[in-house]
Amino acid sequence: MTSLDKPGAAAGPRPGRPRRRRAGAGGRRGVPLPLLLPGLLALAFLLLPLLALLLRAPWRTLPRQLGSTEVWQALQLSLISATAATAVSLVLGVPLAWLLARTEFPGRGLVRALVTLPLVLPPVVGGVALLLALGRNGVVGQWLDAWFGITLPFTTTGVVIAEAFVAMPFLVISVEGTLRAADPRYEEAATTLGASRFTAFRRVTLPLIAPGIAAGAVLAWARALGEFGATITFAGNFPGRTQTMPLSVYLALQNDPEAAIALSLVLLTVSIAVLAALRDRWMTTP
Repeated sequence: MTSLDKPGAAAGPRPGRPRRRRAGAGGRRGVPLPLLLPGLLALAFLLLPLLALLLRAPWRTLPRQLGSTEVWQALQLSLISATAATAVSLVLGVPLAWLLARTEFPGRGLVRALVTLPLVLPPVVGGVALLLALGRNGVVGQWLDAWFGITLPFTTTGVVIAEAFVAMPFLVISVEGTLRAADPRYEEAATTLGASRFTAFRRVTLPLIAPGIAAGAVLAWARALGEFGATITFAGNFPGRTQTMPLSVYLALQNDPEAAIALSLVLLTVSIAVLAALRDRWMTTP
């Protein structure tokens, strides 16, 4: 038997020919220059404004800027309204996400498109639409005013409604995606054991999709906290009643730029905290 006839002889490298290195098996592959330069430019474009905000921040007068009564009123209102808008999004958005993910009905694609419309709709247009719907002379607002004496525009409740309108789609998309990834056979097994559909949803589905609900709630809360266009259009800009942090930044930028920078730092800190909260879900590689 020759050496070529021995088992495993063909698996070895042939003399005089170097073995090819598999892609990704060892060593780092070079980055193409046409991709490296635009990538670095995009990174600089995104980070430069944030660095400028940190470099130009009035660090010495920052405690005084953040200690004013107007700032704390705006911050308190922002936190309360964003939390209330997130609660409204949870109560209404989770059932809507379940309907979109688990049921079949005519026009479901159109409904899904309409649900995500506030994501791409200019916030000012959303505020105008809310005025036409819920304003004192709106399609529904006129009946609320005539029957119950309820006026929503230019009130704190109007702030919550405007923020919920723009924030709820984030929650619905997140929860719907989690529901589609979850195995529906657990719900089916619960119903075969005698549980109703609502009991199966409450006892089986909700624990399965809890991470998706939490991530969607954090995104909705952050979006509500930073809402500007729909809020100022539908609720106005009244200190202590409808003036949230973004509106306070806009007003301070015209009269006191240092105060505007200080308020922007607060919102930047909140945004970083949101990214840290979502890090384990979306910012890690499998």
